[in-house]
Amino acid sequence: MRTADGGEPAGASPSGWRGGQWAPDGIRADGDAEAADAPRPGRQKPPGQPGAGSRGSNACCFCWCCCCSCSCLTVRNQEDQRPTIASHELRADLPTWEESPAPTLEEVNAWAQSFDKLMVTPAGRNAFREFLRTEFSEENMLFWMACEELKKEANKNIIEEKARIIYEDYISILSPKEVSLDSRVREVINRNMVEPSQHIFDDAQLQIYTLMHRDSYPRFMNSAVYKDLLQSLSEKSIEA
Repeated sequence: MRTADGGEPAGASPSGWRGGQWAPDGIRADGDAEAADAPRPGRQKPPGQPGAGSRGSNACCFCWCCCCSCSCLTVRNQEDQRPTIASHELRADLPTWEESPAPTLEEVNAWAQSFDKLMVTPAGRNAFREFLRTEFSEENMLFWMACEELKKEANKNIIEEKARIIYEDYISILSPKEVSLDSRVREVINRNMVEPSQHIFDDAQLQIYTLMHRDSYPRFMNSAVYKDLLQSLSEKSIEA
């Protein structure tokens, strides 16, 4: 929400780099954190353009209306000479689907033995993700996969950019793909975003893994997605 003249309100603002420092969700312009019980802002994009004086000249615009030419996830601090990588290129590197051979009947039967056996194979993750899409919780798997990809990085600049992309896509309270995390985990992430490592989301990833295990996995085992696949492979096995 913005004021009548297009400027930012005095309250909390979206996460991003402002004044050369990371300002996560729930941090006010003056540095004070929002109360833990304060209601979350809506996720609708506000109309109109940002006010001329609402952001520092060196801060990322996070333009809601896409009126500017910069990438909204790129730090625009002119004093910071660190090389940056285009966010759209790094976003393309984060997995959204995994290529895998068709699962065997033995593999599909193994998925019923434990959640770990389901998640250890690309075919299992793809099948589970297809089910999550039917429950409108696909973002849980996407976030888990993005964290796995981040752990493989060694370049500090790429780690920082990818961490920022993951934060904006899955941690920010303004994202439509926000995953469900407790306040303790969010607080740790917000603190560590100042200088993120490839393990910055480890606690959050474990929490989402546990959520999928306890909540979604039992329903997947009883779903048409799993049963139809199992039946199809069983029939092929008999015919062979």
